[in-house]
Amino acid sequence: MPIDLAAVDWFYVIVLAILVFISTVIGTALALRHIFLGALFSSLLFAAGFVFWTYYPHGLPFPTRLTTRSAAAPAPVPPPATAVPAKPANPVTDITPPGGVGPAPASPANPR
Repeated sequence: MPIDLAAVDWFYVIVLAILVFISTVIGTALALRHIFLGALFSSLLFAAGFVFWTYYPHGLPFPTRLTTRSAAAPAPVPPPATAVPAKPANPVTDITPPGGVGPAPASPANPR
């Protein structure tokens, strides 16, 4: 079977099924047994109930997100880059070659 039934959060599935059932009963009652209008009301009520259940900070011990039980630990977040560059360990800032040998200095212009 392609679905691992042991990994399914059955409590979450049951809670969502109850939420769908309640929204369908209310939607059908509001639509006065019109099938399309009842389905529309049911879907709108379910969407409102799901958003309330998942995102409203009600502080109740209900499942609020789908999680897998075999999920690996999240990767650590790297520290943010600093705006100030780090100073090099070598304090030398000139580019003179070792031994003081460098290009010949420019001679002054020859007056003629």
